[in-house]
Amino acid sequence: MWPPQAALLLLLVVWDAASAQGDAQRKNDLAEPKQSYKQKKMGTRRSNLPIEMAGEWTSWFNVDHPGGEGDFETLEAIRFYYRDRVCSQPTVIQARTTEWELPEEVGEVVRSNPQEGFRCLNRDQPGGKSCSNYHVRFLCPADPIDWLGWSGWSSWSACSRTACGVSGVQIRNRTCLNGSGSVMGQRLKCLGKPMDRRTCSSGPCQEAKWRPWGPWSPCSKTCGSGGKQVRRRSCQKSKLSRCIGRPTEVQKCSYMPCPEKPYMVVHPESKVRKVGSKVQFCCSAQGSPEPRKYYWYHNGTLLDRKLYHYNSSLVLKDLGLHQAGSYHCKASSTLGSIRSSVANLRITAPEVSACMAQPEEYLIRLPNECFQEATGSQFYNVGRCPRALCDGSLADSLQCRDGVEHCCGILRMEMREIICVGYTLPIKVVAECGCTSCTQPKILVRGKASAADNGEPLRFGEIYLGAEKIGFTGYKGTFTIEVPPNTQRMVVKFVDRMRKFLDAVKVFPFDQRGGAVYQDVKLMRRKSPVTLETMETNVLPLGEVAGEGPIGEIVIPPGSFFRPTGQVYNGTVKASITFVDPRDLTTVSTAPSDLNYVNAEGDVFPLRTYGMFSVDFWEEDTNQILETGRVEVKMDAELIKMPEHIQKMKLWSLNPVTGLWEEEGSFRQAKEKRGKREERAFLIGNLEIRERRLFNLDVPENRRCFVKVRAYINENFMPDEQMEGIVVTLINLEPRPGYPSNPQAWGRFDSVVTGPNGACLPAFCDGQRADAYTAYVTAMMGGEELEAVPSRPTLRPGAIGVSQPYLNKLGYQRTDHDDPALKKTAFKINLAKPNQNNIDETNGPIYAYRNLKQCEEAPVTDNHFRFYRVEVDKYEYNVVPFKESDLTTWTGDYLSWWPNPQEFRACYIKVKINGPQEYMVRSRNVGGSHPRTRGQLYGLRDARSVRDITTYNSSAACVEFKCSGMLFDQGLVDRTLVSIIPQGSCQRTAVNNYLREYLGRHPPLVENNDTTVFNMLAPVDPLGHNYGIYTVTDQNPRLAKEIAIGRCFDGTSDGFSREMKSTMGIALTFACHEKSVGHKSFFQRLLESPAQTLSEIQREMRSNEQLRGTSQVVPYPSGLRTVSSSQTRRTSSFRSRVGAARTRQ
Repeated sequence: MWPPQAALLLLLVVWDAASAQGDAQRKNDLAEPKQSYKQKKMGTRRSNLPIEMAGEWTSWFNVDHPGGEGDFETLEAIRFYYRDRVCSQPTVIQARTTEWELPEEVGEVVRSNPQEGFRCLNRDQPGGKSCSNYHVRFLCPADPIDWLGWSGWSSWSACSRTACGVSGVQIRNRTCLNGSGSVMGQRLKCLGKPMDRRTCSSGPCQEAKWRPWGPWSPCSKTCGSGGKQVRRRSCQKSKLSRCIGRPTEVQKCSYMPCPEKPYMVVHPESKVRKVGSKVQFCCSAQGSPEPRKYYWYHNGTLLDRKLYHYNSSLVLKDLGLHQAGSYHCKASSTLGSIRSSVANLRITAPEVSACMAQPEEYLIRLPNECFQEATGSQFYNVGRCPRALCDGSLADSLQCRDGVEHCCGILRMEMREIICVGYTLPIKVVAECGCTSCTQPKILVRGKASAADNGEPLRFGEIYLGAEKIGFTGYKGTFTIEVPPNTQRMVVKFVDRMRKFLDAVKVFPFDQRGGAVYQDVKLMRRKSPVTLETMETNVLPLGEVAGEGPIGEIVIPPGSFFRPTGQVYNGTVKASITFVDPRDLTTVSTAPSDLNYVNAEGDVFPLRTYGMFSVDFWEEDTNQILETGRVEVKMDAELIKMPEHIQKMKLWSLNPVTGLWEEEGSFRQAKEKRGKREERAFLIGNLEIRERRLFNLDVPENRRCFVKVRAYINENFMPDEQMEGIVVTLINLEPRPGYPSNPQAWGRFDSVVTGPNGACLPAFCDGQRADAYTAYVTAMMGGEELEAVPSRPTLRPGAIGVSQPYLNKLGYQRTDHDDPALKKTAFKINLAKPNQNNIDETNGPIYAYRNLKQCEEAPVTDNHFRFYRVEVDKYEYNVVPFKESDLTTWTGDYLSWWPNPQEFRACYIKVKINGPQEYMVRSRNVGGSHPRTRGQLYGLRDARSVRDITTYNSSAACVEFKCSGMLFDQGLVDRTLVSIIPQGSCQRTAVNNYLREYLGRHPPLVENNDTTVFNMLAPVDPLGHNYGIYTVTDQNPRLAKEIAIGRCFDGTSDGFSREMKSTMGIALTFACHEKSVGHKSFFQRLLESPAQTLSEIQREMRSNEQLRGTSQVVPYPSGLRTVSSSQTRRTSSFRSRVGAARTRQ
């Protein structure tokens, strides 16, 4: 056995020598005539023969494949399979991989010799490689007497082509003479080819020429980018010659903007001016072509262009009182018009101030122990300045927007004292109003984007505000968007880069006065793709309700698909059709936009949908997006229950920038046979799908009304306790056959944010039949659904907010009317248009569409529907009054509970109560370290503990306290002195170890000798659930508090719960016990338990001493405790009720 290196060397030497001499011999064969057989036999010796003539190579053999230990091509195995193919004594072996590479080229170690064969072992390979697949051949020796070689060449044949300018071929032949003689000689092959060929020609022809280029074809796209143009030329033939070059050229089209209806981007702003001054209003619209004509209206009347010389701006000089009122503009182009929002101009006399110095009445509720005997009321008038703009400066007179806005605000406040049971309560009231700089809080929209089917979040989805990308959603699908100034319509698009969900275009309502509004965005999941054949007619059904037939279908004729370049595509197509079916009531949350369009006059009108669909086509192999030519959209006319809608039905597409629907085409009526006897009516429209847009089957609807809705802090429905910034949504339901329906489908939806006077929601209505249209109404705040007034066991007009007999006509029902297990957060009504001849129907809650102003300005005593927030008993008192739902009421004062109107930090402490009932827990918050506020009260917070249904005799309270930090001047930090005081006979039994350690490491410490109370200087750091402290910062104070309470209930730093968990995340623990029923005299108590009675007296004496100090603790007065504990109240808290309702669902 040769060593592998020797075998490899021999193989290479033989191969190189054979190749070199073989090439030389082939050249000699072509240049010199062959010797005769006799000469060759007599005159040549064996030793002088070239290596190639020393034998014959066998064919290549491959009897083994690499596997196991390696590749083995042994001579024994080859002879077993190929008996007569290898001679008995081969002299040389050659090996190559099946890729025709030598072993050294692939860096493998092999072993071979012609007597045994070839092998490659996996264990010998460097770096753990495995052997390649090899094949081998052998050289068998030959007798020189059998080598005869080639015969001489024949003469050249005639040229195969005789035409001019065309190349032909000539050939000559020779014969191998080794076929005669011995058997070995018959196996020998002559080296070289038996035939030789060369080109020939009859001479050149006249040169072919191209004719001039033709004109460029029309662009493959009528507008936008990505289109192509083609031009062609023909060849001037010259017999069989060809022109050199291409007959066609392709180039990109120049960008041409697509036709786009005008839309408003700058709206006029409301202003206040003095008599004799000047003012300028501005508006601006965009579109393609760009709008050039502008029209201005005053109180709805068109102004004379020749008189006012206006364009996109309107200038009014030497103002008089008669010019006050509303102003708006209208922009128009050849494609349509658009109307701006309304701006109000208020004009005051020179001697009259735009802001009255006398504050308006504003009542706040005092603590229970501060009842005012003089007025017989629990409320106190702290005053407020009217919400109004002040007149701009002279420098702002001729500007589109006033440089510095001035509003009616607080100029001076006074401190007063209120006598309560056991202590004096400080309170600040507004003493004087005047024009000051307007408070400009941030306007935000926050929320979460997730799948409608299973709640899967849209992770890192792209967010577009109009046409501009502004950011991404978070890992959990959350987002926060700051609303740009002067925004009237906020259009936001969510794009899933992973293409799991459809693009969602939403029109978000927001609070113009600032703060955050929460939006829960639901996304439709893309449907699984289907396969289409391009050369066949394809029919795609439109319908998603199980057991129901499709609403319509898309018919795509053969040859309709093409690439964005304009090239026709004939391969296999993948298609995804996603349909928003209004017959499924759960799809309303996924519907895009707000179903509005702009008519020819520029006014926004509503649409009633019969379904929306999104279509995506792409190539199966490359996933490249495809477009289609004209396709048919068929709609089953029998599904349209209102006959007049058949004539009005149109095809629409959604503009993702404006959020408005644009008309694509109309329908025509036709009948088709669907069987031998069945003939059905269809509406057929044509559509060209060139963009990834959402399409709609809609009808314009003119029968419109407004519905008045208000939201309240609790079910007492006090006028001064209305909630602002609540998102109220109204869902129109499909009419019955002939008129309305059982609601089996929804028609449209609208959302509005409540203001200081509630909200007016647009809706379809009918004056002929009360139940022609119905609607569901819901209200939400920060992801929490508010509760509607119950409708059973009996209707309570006073609670619902609508008087009889109009209430019966409206058919009010809360969603749990027939099934108590359902949620209580929505109500259903008939949208009966009010009869102006019936006095019972002239004061709401439904208003004719032309009476929007009456709806918006309706007093709280008029009819309206109500929502309220169901929650545990709580009370909040601020020394400096502030309405959290209206951030413009914030006052810059050292004693303000919230020191920064741009950012609100909510702090809560979790207090566990071991006792047989639920108890009120108070936090008293005073200045602790700041020299301007030390010892002065910021405010009080009362919260009732919520029972833990899993733990016996256990409840817990999440109590708000004023966070430590900078005050409004951002100068020094104040560590708030917080006192936590439970109601009743309670003793502190435990303090969180981490909290105690933290307070010890951040002096000064506050004495806590009295076990009925806990005092601390509030931490500056945002501690978490391990300390029993919960801190959340947000631009909306109510949202910050809501998130903090949810975490506190859950006992975690990032969770959220509606059910109290009294064993998790606790800061303090108190043990409380019930007092005996009735009131015993001091003498009876002293006889029965002298030690306990004396202890109580000492405790009360210490409390009275603290009341006389500057930083006294305000406990619950002993008389009030007994009353509070015996008061009748709800036994189930908001958190547990909502959680139970959600569990039932």
